[in-house]
Parts: sequence; C-alpha cells; structure tokens
Amino acid sequence: MPKTYRNLWEPCISFENLWAAYLAARRGKRSRPSVARYEHDAELRLLRLQERLADGSYQPGAYRTFVVREWKRRVISAAPFEDRIVHHALCRSIEPIWERRFIHDTYACRRGKGTLAALDRA
Repeated sequence: MPKTYRNLWEPCISFENLWAAYLAARRGKRSRPSVARYEHDAELRLLRLQERLADGSYQPGAYRTFVVREWKRRVISAAPFEDRIVHHALCRSIEPIWERRFIHDTYACRRGKGTLAALDRA
C-alpha cells in the first residue's frame, strides 16, 4: 500500500520555503525586467503571495509564448515570474518524496540525471 503524506501545504507555503524558491527562480534571470521589478520589494511580494496561497485566492498568470531557433524551431511557453516561484516552492516540497520512489533508471527532470546520464548508463 502506498504511503500517504499529510500536512505538506503549510511547509510548502512557509516564508522560508518561498524565499528559497524565489532565490532559485531568479538564478540566472536577475537582469530580466520582471525579475528586477519583483526583486525591488521581494519580501513584501512574497508575504502577499504567501497570503494568497494560504487563503486560496492565488491564481496563476497567463503564459508568454515565443519561438526560439536553436538547432530547430521550438515554441516556448513561459510562466510569469511569480508563478515560477510557486513552481519552485512546490518542487522543493514534493521532490524529496518522489525522489525516493523513483527507480535508479528514471532520468527525466532529475538532478544529476538527464539525457547524458541515460546515454552513459545505456
């Protein structure tokens, strides 16, 4: 029988977790205008985000779609910066749970794994 995890929401939306998620979301993107605007009063914005997540009023924003041409043409849909913070906060909360459940040869979207690790293993 699978293990059930309870009480994950409060630690997920704690200010400490949101702050760490904010730092991860801004990594390599601090020169972008939306990130710079958020950074200007990050603590207050994160407190407001925490309130909206706690009371259930948080709504994800609209994705921005654009095309990149690196080797081939790809359509990219990017979430607003605040939504990226929420994504990071959720991943920081549930990743340790899922990571323990994956078999060794699960490579997609895992730290230290990926295409090259899968090729090496094959």
